[in-house]
Amino acid sequence: MNTMIGILGGMGPLATVDFVTKIINQTPAERDQDHLPLLVHSVPQIPDRTACLMDNQPSPLTALLRGLKTLLDAGVGCVAMPCNTAHHWYDALAKASSAPILHIARACSESLAQQGVKSVGLLATDGTLKAGFYARELSAYDIDLRIPDPSLQLQVMKGIYLVKSGAVDEGGGLLDHCMGALLECGVERVIMGCTEIPFALEQVHSRYSALGMDATEALATACVQWHATQEKRGGA
Repeated sequence: MNTMIGILGGMGPLATVDFVTKIINQTPAERDQDHLPLLVHSVPQIPDRTACLMDNQPSPLTALLRGLKTLLDAGVGCVAMPCNTAHHWYDALAKASSAPILHIARACSESLAQQGVKSVGLLATDGTLKAGFYARELSAYDIDLRIPDPSLQLQVMKGIYLVKSGAVDEGGGLLDHCMGALLECGVERVIMGCTEIPFALEQVHSRYSALGMDATEALATACVQWHATQEKRGGA
């Protein structure tokens, strides 16, 4: 099996770059040749995932399948998708893929379970909350989930779209406030369940970083582990 990892990105571009950086930082490399082989498909011209789920706007599935085919045709052995909301279409993509697709919420849930965490909050898009896949994955590990109330969720969405528009400091400051508010509800950790969130909170040096669970980081870890497993099996 080819050990190259395909990245179905562009949702958004900053989040894709952040994800690649996290993979590189986690790789135990002493030289260029020790790093993971990656093929990045970052084409942002994909219909908005949350708009589709919340407002019946055009579906991104056709564009996602097109990007997936590009990666598969190039011979990748595994696919990762650094966009939480896009995992609503995970089953359809997995059915169409000849290579395994790593699941961001599953990787996050496994990591939390390994740490013994029993209660979490979730900062994510409206679309991710509606899709419900975090609740399903967390429940498999008996981890309780708390989501923001409607007024706080409005601020979460504002912060996310500020980051997407390039106003990273302003969006990060608002998301930092949202994380603090969710922690006050008594959860042990808060999942940063939108790929823009950990990037933005890092930029503003969030005081809550130690209590955040970076879903992007968990997916990057899953990529590194997948590659190591294939190498041990003698992957090409």
